[in-house]
Amino acid sequence: MQQVKSGDKVKVHYHGKLDNGETFDKSEGREPLEFEVGSGMVIKGFDDGVTGMTVGEKKTVRIPAEQAYGAQNPDMLIEMPKDRFPQDMEIEVGMPLAMSDGQGQQFQVVITEIKDDSVMLDANHPLAGKDLTFDLELVEIVGAKPLIIMP
Repeated sequence: MQQVKSGDKVKVHYHGKLDNGETFDKSEGREPLEFEVGSGMVIKGFDDGVTGMTVGEKKTVRIPAEQAYGAQNPDMLIEMPKDRFPQDMEIEVGMPLAMSDGQGQQFQVVITEIKDDSVMLDANHPLAGKDLTFDLELVEIVGAKPLIIMP
C-alpha cells in the first residue's frame, strides 16, 4: 500500500481534542480535510502525523504546542483604553472581537480582563500554548497511482 509522503495531496477525517478531552474541531459531518503534505497548509504536527499513513489507516497523534500553534506570546496581550470602545457596546470577558493592524489586516482578539479604565485583549491564536490530540483517518491520497505488484 502506498504511504503518505511530503508533496502528496491527501484527504483526512480528524477529531481534535484538548488535554481535558474538550473537542475544538472535527470533520465529522463535513467533507474530509484536503491538503498537500509538507506545504505548510496545516500545522507541522498534523503534517508529521499523516506522513507514512496508508489509505484507511486510523491513528491518534499528540502534538505538543511547539508543533501546533506555538507558546502563548506575552507581546500579543494588548491593553486598550475603554474609551476606544463604542459607549453603547456591552463588553464582557471571553468576547471575541475583530481588530485591524492599521495596514488593513484583520485579526481576532478575545477580551480577557476588564479594568476600570482599560480592557485587556489577547491576540494569540486560541490554541496557542495548548497540546493537541488528533484522531486521524486517512481517506484518500488524491491522484495516487494504483500499486501493481508483479508475481
